[in-house]
Amino acid sequence: MKKKLVPKYRRILLKLSGEALADDSGIGICPAVVMALARRVREVRGLGVQVVIVVGGGNIVRGIAASAGGLERATADYMGMLATVINALALQDALERTGVATRVQSAITMHQIAEPFIRRRAVRHLEKGRVVIFGGGTGNPYFSTDTAAALRATEVGAQVVLKATKVDGIYESDPKKNPKAKRFDRITYQEAMQRRLRVMDATAFSLCQESRMPIVVFDFSQPHSIRRVVLGEKIGTLVAGGPDYKRA
Repeated sequence: MKKKLVPKYRRILLKLSGEALADDSGIGICPAVVMALARRVREVRGLGVQVVIVVGGGNIVRGIAASAGGLERATADYMGMLATVINALALQDALERTGVATRVQSAITMHQIAEPFIRRRAVRHLEKGRVVIFGGGTGNPYFSTDTAAALRATEVGAQVVLKATKVDGIYESDPKKNPKAKRFDRITYQEAMQRRLRVMDATAFSLCQESRMPIVVFDFSQPHSIRRVVLGEKIGTLVAGGPDYKRA
């Protein structure tokens, strides 16, 4: 008799960069890449896990970079937030085509294409088995989509933030520049902030620390990686707890 798989987490927030929707260039939207990502999300939904997603917009426009290029910072950030909604719609389309019911909610109201962010409505969608994608960041300039992910995860009662990256966890320094860099199996929020690790910004780490929201940083390019994390496999780096924290 086949053993039933029991997920460690029942409600997760998946944080994706905009580049996760692009090809190797990291620019634009690649339909094949988005469809492959949608299939991975469907795989997790098949376990009965409730999924919310926050997606960045760096494949289209990155607010900080645009600001450095001469645009006024608030304007650049609003452009970046609009880019996240474009990515959310692309991901919604792919998920719907794989048979996964999906809703997009935006922090910037645009009724023709997305629902406004309403916490109770988002939770209700999850309870009905729908994937909810949050676009528009926090709706405010000067805040990253990492901060939006930490905020939304807390608001909807997620049990973990899954930070999808192109490396297999958090390193003490850039592993591409330093092949001997140490990878952390686990690290506390405070250590991550003190070391100024750039996997998430300080505001996002602080929000997760305050709400005791664990973060798992993992390489989403590996086969079934999201599913493996959800089932409790110890891959990537866990950010949680204080100095005496023990990884379960």
